[in-house]
Amino acid sequence: MSQLYDISLRITYEYAHPAANSRTLLRMLPRALPGQELLAGVVSADPAPGWRRDGVDFFGNPTCEMAHDMPLSEIAFAFSGRVRKARPVAGLDLSGDLAALAQDLAAVRSIGPESPHHFLGASPRLPAAPEIAAFARDTLTRGMSVRAAVAAISHRLNTEFAFDPEATEVTTTAIEAFRARRGVCQDISHVMITALRGLGIPAGYVSGFLRTLPPEGQPRLEGADAMHAWVRAWCGAETGWIEIDPTNDMLAGADHVTVAYGRDYSDVAPTRGSLRSEGSHVTTHQVDVVPV
Repeated sequence: MSQLYDISLRITYEYAHPAANSRTLLRMLPRALPGQELLAGVVSADPAPGWRRDGVDFFGNPTCEMAHDMPLSEIAFAFSGRVRKARPVAGLDLSGDLAALAQDLAAVRSIGPESPHHFLGASPRLPAAPEIAAFARDTLTRGMSVRAAVAAISHRLNTEFAFDPEATEVTTTAIEAFRARRGVCQDISHVMITALRGLGIPAGYVSGFLRTLPPEGQPRLEGADAMHAWVRAWCGAETGWIEIDPTNDMLAGADHVTVAYGRDYSDVAPTRGSLRSEGSHVTTHQVDVVPV
């Protein structure tokens, strides 16, 4: 079975004083993946850029570079498109014992984008954290498979973390969120990635969209959805990569639409760039994921 979604994303910046010479790298376009098909989609800006280049980064994520050479009091970046998403099949746990994972890793010679070696050590936003690694080890039981270990850490984080949009911001570190036991999907995913790497399990960050189901009997609220984050974990040569959502303690399913893969948020941020400006600015995000 598959599901069609019409998706829109709009990120707006309003500047107290006009900004100039803006250059921005966007990662907004959903990926083409097994089980996920981008049927139509466009990334745009208002006002239109003076220069634009579309491409793909090292990890295979679609990118769009834009440059604006005019004074800007406000600028909006947007994606609009339609995606077909198939419901993944969970399958059997063939991942093997966690103790044997290092042997599987040693047999991987590739250093291409899908290689687990890129996702094992520290990354720009995720230094090693012995405190989180100890938490991960304390979660395991003897003889646990790799996939079972991933599921156990997801479940424990879901149980112990309070989802609190006011507790953290985009710059909050994984260890700060871990100690507070509060945060949003980015924080919980960062903590889980750090925990898995502390066990020797390669893990990466996934950004994307998640359909938000309204309470029974209530209408869906436009703009109620937000960009979401979850985790990829490499469970050995036989199983490969699985995707799990620790915020909701579930395997990523038909309601999860992938935009970008990376080592942590710094690799997948939907907007990243530089400009010449002074004073404050206000950012607003609006996402709609509408089943067709």
